[in-house]
Amino acid sequence: MSHDVFLATAIPPALDIALAQRFTLHRDTPPPTTRAIVGGGMMTVDAALLDRLPELEIIAVHGVGHDGIDRDAVAARGIRIAITPDILTDDVADQAIALWLAVERRVAANDRAMRMGNWTVPLGRRASGRRIGIFGLGRIGQAIARRAEPFGGEILYTARAPKPVGWRFVPDLARLAEECDVLFLAAPGGAETRGLVNADILDRLGSEGVLVNIARGSLVDEDALIAALEAHRIAGAGLDVFAEEPDVPYALRRMNHVVLAPHQGSATREGRTAMAEMVVANLEAHFAGRPVPGLLG
Repeated sequence: MSHDVFLATAIPPALDIALAQRFTLHRDTPPPTTRAIVGGGMMTVDAALLDRLPELEIIAVHGVGHDGIDRDAVAARGIRIAITPDILTDDVADQAIALWLAVERRVAANDRAMRMGNWTVPLGRRASGRRIGIFGLGRIGQAIARRAEPFGGEILYTARAPKPVGWRFVPDLARLAEECDVLFLAAPGGAETRGLVNADILDRLGSEGVLVNIARGSLVDEDALIAALEAHRIAGAGLDVFAEEPDVPYALRRMNHVVLAPHQGSATREGRTAMAEMVVANLEAHFAGRPVPGLLG
């Protein structure tokens, strides 16, 4: 018997086809017989939806983000959550470093200038020797740190607790912002981290500081960020995520000291293929009674 699966968000075509070959898919309204929900890391699964799905057993995330899922409501009903860990770690870390270098060396701004026939452009900034701060030292944060080490500057990080790594632990975000030249955001989204990067944090980062966000747009007070960038209270920003995706404020789009990407951290052909395969593997393992490889603890 084919299980009913609800697609809570758009998913890549290859994953859609693979799921359709194995399950009965529902795209608009999930029937009460739904046994699995599939969607991207930005999907919302709240208690009201769960109340309509008494047979739901598993939520399979195409990604690692799950801040839109009501974890308490899910746990109370004994519903599993499966993600695609590790697969996208390197891709997201690569994107973070690429955004940082693009800001420091004016890669995007210079490209636009060249296409308009201009050769003389403002000077960029040296990346080597910068003090790197990382907020959130999970898999992705550590991968960013490893990539940043060869640039020769000190690596600092803020997390819930010190980790057994060779980088310097800083106990809070405010102090981290004060002590680093480049602040990478790699912490989870959700209520705990919403709006943590506010005007005060940006002022602590300072006029020579650069912000890079590959985590969630919700971590940053976007109005405060725009104000800081417009007043040059920080030197620039590399942003892969935004507060109201896919809407990106015009103020950010018009600034040459900001580099933007449309939430492309995991968007490589290789990464997306492997993620799709793991979503399918998670569902098949669950329904077969085998250990689920991406089961969230």
